[in-house]
Amino acid sequence: MASASASSRLKLGPRSAGMLLTPEEFDAARFESGWRYELINEVLVVSPSPKKQERDPNGEFEYLLRRYKDDHPEGDSLDATLSEETIHSTPNRRRADRVIWAGLGRLPVKADPPTIIVEFVSKGRSSRKRDYETKRDEYAKIGAREYLIVDRFQKTMTVVDYATPEAEPKTLGEQDSYTTPLLPGFALPLARLFAVADRWPEGEE
Repeated sequence: MASASASSRLKLGPRSAGMLLTPEEFDAARFESGWRYELINEVLVVSPSPKKQERDPNGEFEYLLRRYKDDHPEGDSLDATLSEETIHSTPNRRRADRVIWAGLGRLPVKADPPTIIVEFVSKGRSSRKRDYETKRDEYAKIGAREYLIVDRFQKTMTVVDYATPEAEPKTLGEQDSYTTPLLPGFALPLARLFAVADRWPEGEE
């Protein structure tokens, strides 16, 4: 399926949810814009795009990362950062809120797993379990170095350090700043992220 022409590739949209697909069929498909597509246990999962309360702090995170790259003496440690990136957590295909590559000294290629993966927690018990447990296990297997779980409801960021798997995840509060040796000199004040999220009323969308 991966070698099919553009005209014969699967066209997937919200009505395709629940379809059984192989990873190869998913990778070769075309997708209707405005939705988030994931392949979990060979079942297509379609969900709405993230809400403003997630997109805005995600954008703020990106802004601070790019400022770090441009202005900090060690900003070259950041190779690239992207939002809404599909992660090949074989055999699944996860859609990560933000991915960061650091320490390569070049732009990443397809074979390079993200150095840091960031998820902004969505509302609901199943979403919390997915972000805090399922994705944590999957991202450990692809070679990521850190996993960040930004929880606007609890006003916390959980930092999972895969380089030291015996260590418990570290929980940062609203008054803390996130730092990492993977991005020397970078500091992310969490209060700034949560303030951006809070300016959008819940239930507006």
